[in-house]
Parts: sequence; C-alpha cells; structure tokens
Amino acid sequence: MVGSLRAKSLLALAGCISVVLVLTAFVGDRSLRSIDQSLRTSFVRNATRLNKQRVSTPVVRELALAQRLADSEVTRRWMLDEGDKAKRELFFAEAERYRGAFSDHSYFAASGRTGAYYFSDGHGPLNTRLRYHLTAGNPKDAWFYRTLRSPQPYNLNVDTDRALGVTKVWMNVAARDGRRDLGVVGTGLDLTRFLNQFTRGAEGGVHSLFISPDGTIQAQQDRDWARHLPSSGAARKRATLFDLLSLPGDRDALRRALQAAARDPESAPALWVKARGDQMRLAASFIPELNWYAITMVSSTQTRGIDPGILLPLVLTGGVLLVSLVATMGLAMNRILLRPLGQLTESARVISGGSYDVALPAPSRDELGDLTRAFGSMLAQVRSHTDDLEARIRERTGELVALNGELAAVNGRVADSIQYASMIQTALLPEQSLARTLGDSQFVLWRPRDVIGGDLYVFRSSDSGFLIGVVDCAGHGVPGACMTMLAHSILSLVIDRQGIESPASLLREMDSQVRSLFGEDRQSYGLARDMEAALVWVDQRNNRAVFSGAKIPLYRWSEGRVEVIRGSRRSIGGKRKIEPVDVPIGLSSPCGLYLTTDGLLDQAGGAEGFSLGSTRFTSLIERRGSLPLTEQRAALEEELRTYQGALPQRDDITVVGLRLPGRPASLEHSPPARGGSAAKRESRPTTALAG
Repeated sequence: MVGSLRAKSLLALAGCISVVLVLTAFVGDRSLRSIDQSLRTSFVRNATRLNKQRVSTPVVRELALAQRLADSEVTRRWMLDEGDKAKRELFFAEAERYRGAFSDHSYFAASGRTGAYYFSDGHGPLNTRLRYHLTAGNPKDAWFYRTLRSPQPYNLNVDTDRALGVTKVWMNVAARDGRRDLGVVGTGLDLTRFLNQFTRGAEGGVHSLFISPDGTIQAQQDRDWARHLPSSGAARKRATLFDLLSLPGDRDALRRALQAAARDPESAPALWVKARGDQMRLAASFIPELNWYAITMVSSTQTRGIDPGILLPLVLTGGVLLVSLVATMGLAMNRILLRPLGQLTESARVISGGSYDVALPAPSRDELGDLTRAFGSMLAQVRSHTDDLEARIRERTGELVALNGELAAVNGRVADSIQYASMIQTALLPEQSLARTLGDSQFVLWRPRDVIGGDLYVFRSSDSGFLIGVVDCAGHGVPGACMTMLAHSILSLVIDRQGIESPASLLREMDSQVRSLFGEDRQSYGLARDMEAALVWVDQRNNRAVFSGAKIPLYRWSEGRVEVIRGSRRSIGGKRKIEPVDVPIGLSSPCGLYLTTDGLLDQAGGAEGFSLGSTRFTSLIERRGSLPLTEQRAALEEELRTYQGALPQRDDITVVGLRLPGRPASLEHSPPARGGSAAKRESRPTTALAG
C-alpha cells in the first residue's frame, strides 16, 4: 500500500511540475518579448533626443547672443541715428566684442531705413565700411524684408550647399524700438563639422538621420543607404525618408508622427515601420530652431534588446532550482505523508500483535483509527498551507519591491521636471535688468515655499522711469508656478498695449484678461485663479511716483516714519471686478518704498506661533530704513529666520525694496498717468536674455 501510494504521489508531482514548466515558459517568453520591445523603444527615443540636443544646443546659444546684440541699447541708438559717427563707432566696437563670442566669429547688421548691409568676419582690422545696399526687388535680399515683416523676433534660415558640402544656419534677429522695425542683426553657424562627425558615428543596426518637414534627408549616419535611393544626381538630392519605407501605411503613420512631434517638440513619438525589408523601431523629434526632424531607427534583426548571453545562466539557475524543488518536495512528502503512514501501519501491526507501546494507536477500521488518520491528514494540510502562505508572502514582497523601485524612478523624474521648471521660472524674473538699472538702490527677497512657487516680481524700464511690482498668484508648487507664467504673460501683453505709466490701468486690464481667459461662470470661480498684485511707476524724469494695488499695500519710509498706502480690497480675477486707482506718492525727500506679498506677513513663528504680521514688518522698516538696502535685506532675512525658528515656511515670500533720493519737483502732486501712446513708445521689455 505504501509503495503504491508513493508511486502515485510521485506521478502526481511530476504532472504538476510539467504544467508549471509549460506556464512558466509561456509567461517568460511573453515577458522577455515585452521587455525587449520596451528597451528598443526607450533606446530609440533617448538616441533621438540626444541627437536633437547635440544639434540644437549650439544653435540656441548663438541665437541668444544674437538676440542680446539686437536688443542692445547701443544697437538701437545707432540704427535710429545711423549718420552719427560716435554712435556708429560705439556700435561696431560692441559688435566686434560679440563677434569674438560667436562660434563663426562673424556678424552682420542691416539698416531697415537705408538698406545698408555691414558684415565682419575678423579678416583685417575693424572695418565699419558699407558692404552693399539691400533692395526689396532682389530675391537674394528677400530674407531681410521677410524678417522685418515677421511678428516673430527672429528668423532662422538653413543654407545647404551640396556642391561644397557645407550646411550653415543664418540667424536673423530683428532690432526693434517698441513696435518700430529698425533693422536686422545676426550671425551664422556652420554645422558642417557636427554633421560630418555625425555621419561617422554609425552603429550596426542603428540608423540616425536629420530630415526636413517634407522628409528630405539632410544628414545620415549610414551612407550605405544611398544605394537604395534614386540613382540620378538630381533625384538623389530630392530623395526622402518616405522613399525608404516599404508600406504605404508606414508612410502615413510616419507623417502623423512628424505632425505630433511638431506640435510637441519635447516629445519623441515612436512607431514600427518596415524599411529595406527589415522591421524597425523609429522615433522622431522636432527641432524648431532648424525646422528639421531628428530620426533614429533600430533594426529588429540586426540589434538585440536583451543579450542572449544572460539567458543561459538564468536557465541553468532555474534548472538547478527546479531539481532542488523536486527533491525537496519529494523528501517533504516522504517525511510528512508517507513515513507517518508507514509508522501508523507498523503501529497497527504491533497493536494487533498485542503490543501497546506505540506512539499512536493504529486500528485500521475503528473510530480510533479514523481519528488517527484524520489527525495525520490535518497535520499534513496545516504544513502544506503554511508553505503556500510563505510562498505567497515572498511573491507579494517581490511585487512590492518592484513597485517601490518604479515609484522611486517616477519620483526622480518628477523631481527633475520640477527642478527644470524652477530654472525656467527663475529665468523669467528680471534680476539682472533690475540690478543693472537700479544697482544698490534696490533689493529683492524671493523665497518660494517649494522648489517652485506662486510669487513673481516684475520690472520694466523706459527712457523716463521704470515700473516695479510684485504679484502673488493663488496656489503653491506646480499650480502656483503655472499661474506665475500666466500672470507674467498677461502683464507683458498689457504693458505692450498700454505702457507702464498707469499702474491702475494695468491692474484693471489684467483683471479683464483673467476673467476673459477663465470665463465668468460659477464653476470657474471654484478654481484658484485670483492674483494679488501691487505696481509702482517711478517717473525719474519728473521726480514723481504712482502706486496702485490689488490687496497688496505699499510701505513708504521717510525720516524714520512708515506710511502704509492701501490699494484695492479686491484681487485680480476674483468674484467681483476690481476698481484700482492711481495714488501719487511724494518724492520731495529721500524715501524708501517696500512691497511684500502676504507670505512674509503670514509666516508663523515666535513663542506663540503667531503670524509675523504687518506691525512687526513696519517696525523693522522704521528701525532699519536709514541703512543701505543690502543691510536692510540682511536684517530682514535675520528677522525672518529668528522669528520662524524651526517652523516650516507657510507660503511663498517676496519682498521688494527701493531707495529713492528725493528732490523737489513741481509735478509731484500732478494727476497720475492713465497710459497711452507715449507710454507705449517709451516702454521697453525686460527679459531674461537682456543685458
């Protein structure tokens, strides 16, 4: 009986293991295929983005330098008065410094009024001599007039000379005085060396290309592909990536992928295509600076996502584990089931022989025998269930470890994205232009609660003065940062339309733009869309200042006293429209002007954990207002640090301080400006690239 049961048990065990092996092989094959495809997709997208960055980074750098030269005050003054010798010499001296920074070591400048074209590439001494005049009817000069007519600040032309094997990018940047076109300034960037290095970096089974929007191949790593293009020279120049695809459906899919990449230049759409009889994974990314696409194709037959060399150790390890499992299960079955049954049978023989010195009574056909067998069976079931439970725990633990790894990776990507967003938000702040224009007569304390925040400070200057202010958008972190981008764009648009001499008009128009953007329905008011703001226009020419605020006051220090000037009690984008007014500010004596968002005033601290409050802030200004602004900023930071202690920062904090010298002015109490064409002419945008 025991031998028969052992044979049946081993046969059942072998059957179960066979089923498990089949299922494991099926699931493993599917998993390996899925991992292989995922690795190919990740590789082709990353390679495409890398090629895009390699070609776009030098273009962006050269374009930034060209924009700075075009936005220079020296450039603007010379183009407004081209015949002035001093302005002319000053411009070409500054342009020569930029020429040394350009990678191509050359620059050009063309006047919008006279059509005079100047060019310098460093050969010979500094030369301001006119090269030639541009004419509207000359097709070769069309780039100049197209750039002036374009609403965009710059225009890039890619010039490819196939006979010489030279590819050059011309960067044409419009120089403007407000909305008035003055001329075009720019430089060129030779991409030939990069493209030559690019074509020498081919790998087996990996094909990288650059194509134009119509699919024309501008550069490719695998020169052997040229044999599959049309044979004639003229046709070969017009050959496109679509010519290499075998199926019409793949060509349509590629066109859709190129359109998707153009809509989102940060993306890299991937798809399967068949080219030259081979199934390939393709990814595309748009390069807006060149109007090109970076393409990477990976062969499914010539490349391997998973190295087969790592599979053999896994299979051997799995075989050893399987043999160990079979042996362990056989020994466990013999120990748990077969040996106890043999003992019970032997005990029954001993009892039948008249001996009762046994571990368990083993009558085979009575209640005691049934109880013994039931007890043994229960014990085996308990042990079996325990083994199953431990196996499930190990399985769930492995799943949790894998999930934790995925969450850590996602968290890392989110952290990187937020850090990049912080760089973008910081670039919007006019830190350099504010320091360049006002020097030590200003300080800014900008401290977001998170990596990115919802506070923004603004600065615009003109020939007669400047506009400065703070904006506190609803929300923190990513939502608050998005609102600051929106507020920055709206305020820039409003300033371009109305000028900077009437803060109340700017706030009123911002409120109108926010309401127009979000709508007036009840549901939109459930969104955190409101903004608190305060703006101050300082007319340095006429020695006067005008303030207007939306729930943010102005603190004016003079002769040891602080005056709090309130603005509108309503916020921008709130349930009720704001009605701000321009409040004249006296500047007959030296004074300090301070703007702060509620993040500083609401910061909890002290022994009781109360908010810092306006009273403490006012007292600090009264005590420190006569000090230099750098010392005032240090005192404010020390006060905030001491008061806050170990408590966390509640809100984004922004404080702006100004020191105005003050002098008698007949226009100090004149009515505030309401904007207009004059303000528009004097307003000059301040961007992160300025200076």
